[in-house]
Amino acid sequence: MSALAWTEGGTRLFLDALSRIGDERFAAPTSLPGWTTAHLVAHVHFNAQALRRLVSWAVTGIENRMYASAEQRTAEIEEGASWAPAQLRDVVAGSASALAEDLTALSDRAWDAEVVTAQGRTIPASQIPWLRAREVMVHAVDLGAGLTFADLPADFTAELLADVVRKRAAAGEGPALAAWLTGRSVTPPALGPWL
Repeated sequence: MSALAWTEGGTRLFLDALSRIGDERFAAPTSLPGWTTAHLVAHVHFNAQALRRLVSWAVTGIENRMYASAEQRTAEIEEGASWAPAQLRDVVAGSASALAEDLTALSDRAWDAEVVTAQGRTIPASQIPWLRAREVMVHAVDLGAGLTFADLPADFTAELLADVVRKRAAAGEGPALAAWLTGRSVTPPALGPWL
């Protein structure tokens, strides 16, 4: 399956899981340290908006970063977390739909255009759907609405694992992770902050 298909499927999973959560859950903590459900939903909304900026950059050639700064990203999420559940439900569905339309309209030239992620990596715009697929699939599980990683497409999960191992290895966590994953250590390694 393609990253674009994973994005579409993951968006459906996320929005369906969100529809099963009552408004009272928006103030409840999630498994993500310091984040309530409202923070999580706000993050998914603002992530779509940030990726739309990258799509705009790919189309126009005019630099348009995901976020002006890490502080801007944090401030957006905090602001969004204060919104009423109905507003959060509306904006997260709307921004997901707008991003999907933007991606569908990309030309071959735009898919090849280089943009820069929030972490400072230069990537072709063709990787934007993967960035979004990760967000919506993983956060669909994080919503705590009954989905687990076993409910995600197997090919997506395999790609996610490869991506996470690359990131962990780049952060210096590769040897301990390799020892555990290959059965050479019975104790899982202590890993850095959640992704």
